[in-house]
Amino acid sequence: MNGGARVLVIEDEAQLRYALQQYLKKSGYSVREAADGAAALREFAAFKPDVVLLDLMLPDVSGVDICQSIRETSETPIVVISALGDEKTKVRALDEGADDYLTKPFGVDEMLARVRVALRHGSSLRAGQPQIDAGDLRIDLDKRRVTLAGDEVSLTPTEYSLIKYLAMNRGKVLTHAMILRAVWGSEYEDTAVLRTYVNQLRAKLKDDAANPRFIRTEPRVGYRFDPPES
Repeated sequence: MNGGARVLVIEDEAQLRYALQQYLKKSGYSVREAADGAAALREFAAFKPDVVLLDLMLPDVSGVDICQSIRETSETPIVVISALGDEKTKVRALDEGADDYLTKPFGVDEMLARVRVALRHGSSLRAGQPQIDAGDLRIDLDKRRVTLAGDEVSLTPTEYSLIKYLAMNRGKVLTHAMILRAVWGSEYEDTAVLRTYVNQLRAKLKDDAANPRFIRTEPRVGYRFDPPES
């Protein structure tokens, strides 16, 4: 199913690193591992993984530094692994280019699901398609036209920019700061405005915040475009 995709596991805890490697291999992935930042960058260059699982608490450098280094040369999806209570570092990692996160402790099924989402996100980046299909939602990037179940959805320019940015980063956790920079500009910091526009979008897309089909809230972090499979 995953076509032997390559996963680099960067984790300093030996038992967890071994467990992650075994579960991933059993699911058909090709896996390499690293226990610190220096080894991680060496393995990344040599292995050229399709997905990186990255612990934020490494013995030599911060996982945030690893995110920055990878993003200087690659768009490879990064799923960070964070400890409970490490909210600020997690958000920093997302702001520096991480795609998703797992909070310890996490289950095997959740980990595998996040890897699959990251792989899909990486594929969509490479495809560069002019149209995004997400269930019964269609976004025509060339015509700037959005339809839901075949009916056109009337959006303001800002609403369109918001749904476009979310959809082009399908499956990726986007922090408030990332969305504000992308849609409103680098100096904008008003998260209240962002919440208002997300609520407007949800209403027009008939998306229930309590049981979302498209836009999922990541508490204290941001939002994720998480639609059903097309």
